[in-house]
Amino acid sequence: MFRYQIFVEYVGTNFRGWQIQKKGKTIQGLIQEKISKLLKEKIILFGSGRTDTGVHAIEQSAHFDVKARIDKPEKFLKSINHFLNKDGIAILKVRKKNINFHSRFSAKMRIYRYIIVNRLSNPVLDKDRGWHITKALDLELMKKAAKKLIGTKDFSTFRASSCRAKSPIKTMKLVKIKSLKNKIIIEFRSKSFLQKQVRSMVGCLKYVGEKKWTLKKFESVIRLKKRSLCAPLAPPEGLYLTRIIY
Repeated sequence: MFRYQIFVEYVGTNFRGWQIQKKGKTIQGLIQEKISKLLKEKIILFGSGRTDTGVHAIEQSAHFDVKARIDKPEKFLKSINHFLNKDGIAILKVRKKNINFHSRFSAKMRIYRYIIVNRLSNPVLDKDRGWHITKALDLELMKKAAKKLIGTKDFSTFRASSCRAKSPIKTMKLVKIKSLKNKIIIEFRSKSFLQKQVRSMVGCLKYVGEKKWTLKKFESVIRLKKRSLCAPLAPPEGLYLTRIIY
């Protein structure tokens, strides 16, 4: 038995997320089906984690086991992408791994990026690739608020009611905000995240940027650990799984 890791880029707009569902098209399901057909063997694909409906990936990581060695990785990539590209999925790389490697459990850090298009005009080139906000956001206030999220904390405020994580305590290694022309890019780094945590945090940072909330209010929302106090979720189209570090 051989284990292979793949790096996957995808546009999540037309999918019901990464994980296989009983109904609807998913990224995991489609890749698993196409690799099984290509290798003429039923494979099971394991991802580094779930992404929700509409969320994109710059470099998702996944692995699968197969009985026969993939002798020509370049040919494998060319063949599999022939079947996947039309659906907005590309396999970027394939690597042979030790049988102890696991795309989810071996991960040391997950990096997400959220993109806000902050301008009056509707985005055309970036349609479904960012959260369009017309009201000017106060970037400096948002940066100050972002610092309050760094560290080991109880993130219950930002946890979806359907989240199955054993604990709401997570360690945020980095929350960084920068602007590029009319885009605000927010990067989050942590070993793991709660369900909908990033989109919840972005929704609250947006309230600070709009001056609907003061920094003091933002701090109290974190401290009180009540989901009901969270601002509305940021939409999925602005969220990108950027990279998994092992």
